[in-house]
Amino acid sequence: MTQKNKVQLKICGATYTIVTEDDPEYVESLGELLDAEMKSITSANPSLSLIQCAVLVALDQADSCKKATAAADNLRAQIKDYIEDAARSKIEVDVERREIDRLNRELENLRKKLNG
Repeated sequence: MTQKNKVQLKICGATYTIVTEDDPEYVESLGELLDAEMKSITSANPSLSLIQCAVLVALDQADSCKKATAAADNLRAQIKDYIEDAARSKIEVDVERREIDRLNRELENLRKKLNG
C-alpha cells in the first residue's frame, strides 16, 4: 500500500489540507505556484472575486496542460518517425553490407582465376 501524505497548503490566505501519495515538497511547490499566480491576478485585478481568480488560474493551467500534451504528442510522433527511419536505414545498411560481401567474394574468386 502506498503511503499517504498530509500536506497543508496556504493559498490566498486560506489553508487547505491535501492527502496525497505524491512527495510533500512537490505538492507544496504546486501550492506555492498556485498562490503566486492567484496573488498576481488579484493584484492586477482587485475587483475579481476569489472564485473568479481561481477560474482564471484554472483556465490558464488547463491551457498550459493542453498545449504541453499536444507538444508531447507531437514529439512522440516525431520520435516514432525517427525510429522508423532508423530501422529502415539499418535494413538498407544490412542489405548493402551483404552486397559488399558478395562483391568481395566475387572479386576474390576472379583474382584467384586470374592468378591461378
